[in-house]
Amino acid sequence: MKEKFQKWKKKECLTFKKWGRKNFSLYSTLRKEVKISVLSVAYFLLAPVFSVAMEPDTSAVKMEYDLEEIEVSASRAPALYSEIARVLSVIESQEIEQAPVTSVQDLLEYVASVDIRQRGAEGVQADINTRGGTFDQTLILLNGINITDPQTGHHNLNLPVSLSQIERIEVLEGPAARIYGPNAFSGAINIVTKQPEDKTLSARIDGGSYGYFNGNLAGSFNTGKIDHLFAGNRKRSDGYIENTDFGISNLFYSGQLLSEAGKLSVQTGASEKGFGANSFYSAVYPNQFERTQTIFSSAKWESFSKLHLTPVVYWRRHFDKFLLFRDNPDLYKNHHRTDVWGANLNSWFLWEGGKTAFGAELRTEKILSNVLGEELGEPVGIRGEDAFYTHSKTRRIASVFFEHVYYLNDWIFSAGAMANHISDRELGWNFFPGVDLSYQFSPALKMVASWNTSLRMPTFTDLYYSGPTNIGNPDLKPERSQIWEGGIKWNTPFFKGHLTGFFNRGRNIIDWVKSDGDQELWQSMNHTTINSRGIEINLQYFPNKHLGTQWPNKIQFSYLYNNQTKEQGELISYYVLDNLRHKFAASVNQEILKNLTVDLKLIYQDREGNFTLYQNQKPAGETPYKPFFLTDAKVLYQIYPLKIYVSANNLFNRTYFDLGNIAQPGRWMKAGILFDLKFN
Repeated sequence: MKEKFQKWKKKECLTFKKWGRKNFSLYSTLRKEVKISVLSVAYFLLAPVFSVAMEPDTSAVKMEYDLEEIEVSASRAPALYSEIARVLSVIESQEIEQAPVTSVQDLLEYVASVDIRQRGAEGVQADINTRGGTFDQTLILLNGINITDPQTGHHNLNLPVSLSQIERIEVLEGPAARIYGPNAFSGAINIVTKQPEDKTLSARIDGGSYGYFNGNLAGSFNTGKIDHLFAGNRKRSDGYIENTDFGISNLFYSGQLLSEAGKLSVQTGASEKGFGANSFYSAVYPNQFERTQTIFSSAKWESFSKLHLTPVVYWRRHFDKFLLFRDNPDLYKNHHRTDVWGANLNSWFLWEGGKTAFGAELRTEKILSNVLGEELGEPVGIRGEDAFYTHSKTRRIASVFFEHVYYLNDWIFSAGAMANHISDRELGWNFFPGVDLSYQFSPALKMVASWNTSLRMPTFTDLYYSGPTNIGNPDLKPERSQIWEGGIKWNTPFFKGHLTGFFNRGRNIIDWVKSDGDQELWQSMNHTTINSRGIEINLQYFPNKHLGTQWPNKIQFSYLYNNQTKEQGELISYYVLDNLRHKFAASVNQEILKNLTVDLKLIYQDREGNFTLYQNQKPAGETPYKPFFLTDAKVLYQIYPLKIYVSANNLFNRTYFDLGNIAQPGRWMKAGILFDLKFN
């Protein structure tokens, strides 16, 4: 215990040498801290080593990180990455840059535990879940701030940033209510943007199949002690089939002020999407259209005192305009506006008995709509529209938490809980505990085990939506789950990975169901208990570090097996009972010539369940989902300050479906050029 405590005491301070005031890899999402002592340190666990020509002399710069110097936490209090007892996947910036993708949704396809069910391509709309959960059960964070949409999980990935501005993505698998609060039901995904630097300027232009265009402009600078980053982008396409055209615009700003007392971070952004929604919500109506707008702001202070205090305030507003008939917009349309604002305080301190964390959060969620919520006494006008909001609903969520971590030789034990109160459910306070345990057999091998619980509140759509094919249920109860997980992790300079088994039991699971294919309306209900049993394996090998630079930079293999069973009911499910039973992902990254790399990725998906096939907008019976392979590739050439690429998605032009009746794009070719300047 004393040895472990001294190790933590030594690393408690945040230190930078040679890199000045820049914020490098703070891992703020999971309350992480970084201590970097030299410019070049061994980075062999979180991501591959890539040779990137970023300086005027075109010499290769290898960014390497010593994992023993990175403090992370899959809990309220930070811990060394090598000691955490949870499965945490990290996609780093170099992997993002070299991957054959231009959207967050496509990038997350390569994580075995993540199921991305796309309606529209290139970030238009996608349902995201982890380990077989539904699209409302995964919490989404931007730089550690909860941006989950209370109207529906369909909007959770309406982000005000483009892929070019993302530094890394962190995927925490399994329930995380005691870390983030409600709705971290099956996992949490944190998207971390690039930090402001002294002086940079970048511009990017992409073009491709189906009238695709993407333009990005970003820059960073400092004024006195304040660092600033501005970014904007515009993306559009004519669509790959009828009524799949889209346009997406983003603006984003982040700033930070670093002092001896702590760090102040602010961020604000806006996003707008307009897109043809061919069969998105019903195959009966292929000519749907939707437009969304998102505004988001937050401010966070992180103190450097012995009692670490991190207060946060945030606000998010989201507009959603839906047309059932694009060519006749007045025939049927919905308008929704959600506002989310909140404040939280996370605190922790180190003492002889270990690490203790505590805190609280208050969050308010409100919707104005012409469909969702309870009827207003007086309608509210909609700005820019000849229409009114006629319904509204507000709910408040209060959460408090406590956690303690104890060290004993090679054992680490952590236990904590979150207590939660939801104003509109009349359920009182709910208690969600969890424990994590790890044992270090050797520097390269560790055993981990955990038990955690969580809940997921019904969205406003679950509760109140009523339309031509759906009807909500205002009496829905929150979903509940508990998961048992255990496995091993291994880590050497050339090889890393994990093997994990899990059992997840979900109660009161919410889904849209109907009794048979001829029934017209899908009804939301707490319809069953779902048991999930599965294994996950991830292997990463770095041949160039082992055998020489002529070998691939990285070879990765990951696989998820997830067997879900229900305990009651014989209803047709729209979402819950069509999980991925098998998902396989493999990739190879190879430098074939100086400054020229090839990234090749393969995905296999085998989905459970059926969907109601529609032909000529009429039901034609139940059809099982068919398994499929997808292959993506990208060739990237880099010589400072220029980067040029050519990529192909769905290289072999496969026909496949993520969601029934919504065909995904065939082969999609893209090419682009990036200027990335750094000024001394």
